[in-house]
Amino acid sequence: MKDKLAARAVRLCAVGTCSLAVVIMIVLAAKSWPLLSSVRLLDLVVSDEWRPLAGRFGFRAFIIGTLLVTAGAGAIAVPISVLCALYLAEYCSPRFRAAVAPVMDLMAAIPSVVYGMWGILAVVPAVRFIARLCGSPSSGYSVLAASCVLAVMIIPYMAHLCLELFMGVPRGMIEASLSLGAGRWRTVKHVILRRTLPGIGAAVGLALCRALGETMAVLMVAGNVPMIPASLFDPVYPLPALIANSYGEMMSVRKYEAALMFAALLLLALMLSLSLASRRPFLRIERSVD
Repeated sequence: MKDKLAARAVRLCAVGTCSLAVVIMIVLAAKSWPLLSSVRLLDLVVSDEWRPLAGRFGFRAFIIGTLLVTAGAGAIAVPISVLCALYLAEYCSPRFRAAVAPVMDLMAAIPSVVYGMWGILAVVPAVRFIARLCGSPSSGYSVLAASCVLAVMIIPYMAHLCLELFMGVPRGMIEASLSLGAGRWRTVKHVILRRTLPGIGAAVGLALCRALGETMAVLMVAGNVPMIPASLFDPVYPLPALIANSYGEMMSVRKYEAALMFAALLLLALMLSLSLASRRPFLRIERSVD
């Protein structure tokens, strides 16, 4: 009887958690209806004309900006996080690992506004200097600055997840590989990475979803200009920054409020799509390994 009650309780919690995302999407879609009922969905997504006071709502620049910043952060953070976790799991001493792991947890807990201030004081001037060296004058508030700040924010989170995966590989498998003459790197490549690859994919997906929805730090260093960036040194306006910047002052304009609700709906759809897309290929690998 207790087992049945526990199973039903767990099932109810799982269904409730999954239903929550559906409920949020329904509420956002209902709030977006004043806009969706007057403008075609395709026009909203493919147009880059953003003139709210004239009733022109094009989200293409915001979607592209969001994806560019997230992709840039992932390109920086993924290799650093995986290599850092591999070093801590397989190459460093236990004492060093015990000292570094709490620091990683602390960095993951730092408020995003602190990272944003660091980005303004350090990353933006560095990007401005690099842009001048490349012959492309820039204010520094750009795709590259936002990507760097986001990468620093998600590296501790992703590295911690990967470290837990690598530490979970049975030591017997690793010692068996080493005893057969395989070197440390071959063991890492053919035993540890192969066994944990599905989990690494899930960790990357979770970290990128967090980067996709990050607001404050990106808002502070991205530049927030509604345009499609032509280079890494151009300003960008991601969807979270648009919502945070505009919602409070435009609640009295019904269609503008609906547009911001639609931006939130787009952001949620992008996060769900990214999570599913990052997980599916690794499920096939997991089945082949098993």
